[in-house]
Amino acid sequence: MNTSQNGPPTTDVAPAAAADPTTRPTRSSEVRDPYALRPGDAAAAPGTFLQRFRYLGPGLILSAAVVGSGELITTTALGSKAGFVLLWLVIVSTGVKVWVQMELAQWAILHGKTALQGFSEVGPRTGRGGWINFLWILMDFAKVLQRGGIIGGAVACLSIMVPVAGEPLSTPSLWFWTIVVLVAAVTLMLSGRYGMVERVSLVSVVLFTLITVALAVGLPLTPFGYDGGDLATGLTFALPAGAIGFAIAMFGITGVGADEMTTYTYWCLEKGYARWTGPDDGTEERARRAEGWIKVMRLDVLVSWVICTLCTLSFYVIGAAVLNPQGLVPEGNQMIVTLSRMYSDTLGTAGYWVFLVGAFFVLFSTLVASTASVPRLWSNTLAILGFYRWEDVTTRLRIIRVLTVVMPIIWAASFLVIKSPVLMVQIGGVAGGVFLLAVVIAVWKLRRSVPRRFRRSAFWTIALTFSSIAVAAVGVYTVLTVVGVEFS
Repeated sequence: MNTSQNGPPTTDVAPAAAADPTTRPTRSSEVRDPYALRPGDAAAAPGTFLQRFRYLGPGLILSAAVVGSGELITTTALGSKAGFVLLWLVIVSTGVKVWVQMELAQWAILHGKTALQGFSEVGPRTGRGGWINFLWILMDFAKVLQRGGIIGGAVACLSIMVPVAGEPLSTPSLWFWTIVVLVAAVTLMLSGRYGMVERVSLVSVVLFTLITVALAVGLPLTPFGYDGGDLATGLTFALPAGAIGFAIAMFGITGVGADEMTTYTYWCLEKGYARWTGPDDGTEERARRAEGWIKVMRLDVLVSWVICTLCTLSFYVIGAAVLNPQGLVPEGNQMIVTLSRMYSDTLGTAGYWVFLVGAFFVLFSTLVASTASVPRLWSNTLAILGFYRWEDVTTRLRIIRVLTVVMPIIWAASFLVIKSPVLMVQIGGVAGGVFLLAVVIAVWKLRRSVPRRFRRSAFWTIALTFSSIAVAAVGVYTVLTVVGVEFS
C-alpha cells in the first residue's frame, strides 16, 4: 500500500472489491470485513479538491436511492396539489438536513462504527440497544409501505408498457410484473455484481434527471409555461392548510431522510473512508488522515445534495405547472398514468414513453438501493440486540443474503394488498419525519465523543444548529399530529 502524503491511497485489493461485502468468497478465509479498522489499511487522503472527486461514491449511491419515491411521487403530487406556493419547502427540505447527515458521517468515520451502533450508545439504554434502535425498528415497519409503493410504481410502469396477463394495471398484470421485478432485483443483489448495478442505476437516474431538468426549464415555451411571478409566489414561505400533510411527508422523504442519513454511514465505511483513516492511535498523523477523508465525505455530500435538489425542484415545478392547472393529482394505481401527463401534455406520445421508461429505471434503482441497504441495517440491528456478533463476517453475510430475498417479498406483498403507491410512500415519509427527531438527538449526544479539533469550527456548529432546529421542529410537529393535536 502506498501511504504517501502527496497522493491518493492505493491498495493491493481493488477498492470496489474490498468495499463490497455481498461478493461471495470462494473460501471462508477470504472473507474481508469492510467495517474493520486495520493499521495496514491506513492511507493518506487526496490532497487537492480535484483529486477528491476520484473517491466520491456513497453520496451518489444515496442519490440513486433518493431520486425515486420522494422526488418522482411525493414531490410531483405536492406540486399538483399546492401549485407553486410550496416551492420554498422543496429547497429547505433538500438542503437543511445535509448538515446533520455530515455530522453523523463524521462520527462514523472517526469511530469506525455505523449509525445504528452509535444510536445504541444514546441513553436511556436497555441491556441490548438503546431507545433509538427500537424506534428505528418501528420506523422501518412503516417504511415497508414506502418500499412497497416504490415497487408499485415500477410495476405500474411495466404493466402500462407491456400489459401481460391482462389489461394495463389489472390484478393479473400487476402480479406478473411484481414477480418479474422482485426476481430481477434479488438476483442482481445475490449475483455479486452490485457494483455494476450501482453504476447502471446511477446512469439511469442521471439521464432521467437531465431530461426532467430540461423539460422544467423549457416549460415556458409550452402551453404550460410559468413566469417569474409564479416562482416568486413559491418563495413567500406560505403553507396552505390543505397541503400540510403532503408537506410533512415531503420534508421527511425528499432529499436525505432519516433512514438515508443512517444508511449513509454504512456506505462511507464500506467505501473505505474510516478504513483509510485507520484505528485511533492518538497520533497527529491519524488526525490529519481523518481530516482529509472527512473533507472527501463533505464533498461527496455536496455533490449528492446538488443532484437531489435539481431533481426535486424540476419534479415540483413540472407538477405545479402541468398537473395543477388541470386539477390532476396522482392517486392510487393511476399515479403513473397521471404523472405521465407531465410529459405527454408537453412532448406528445414520445414524451409519454420516455417518461414510462425513465420512471421505471428511477424507481427500480431505488428498489435496488433499498434491497442492498435495508438487509445491512437489519443485520446490524440483530447484532446489537445480541443475536450474533457483528464481527462474525460469515454469519453477517448469511443473514444479509437471507434478508435480501425475504424483505423485497414483504414490500411487494404490501403493495399488492394496499395498491396505492402515493399513500404508501406518504406513510413512509411521515414515519421518516418522526425518526428525524431521534437522529438529531443522537447526533448531538454522539458529538460529545468527537475530539474538539473536529468540532471547533463556528461555521459548522452554527449550520448544524440551524439544521437541527429545523429538522427537530418538523419531527415534533409530526409527532403531535400523529397523536391528534390539531393546528389552525
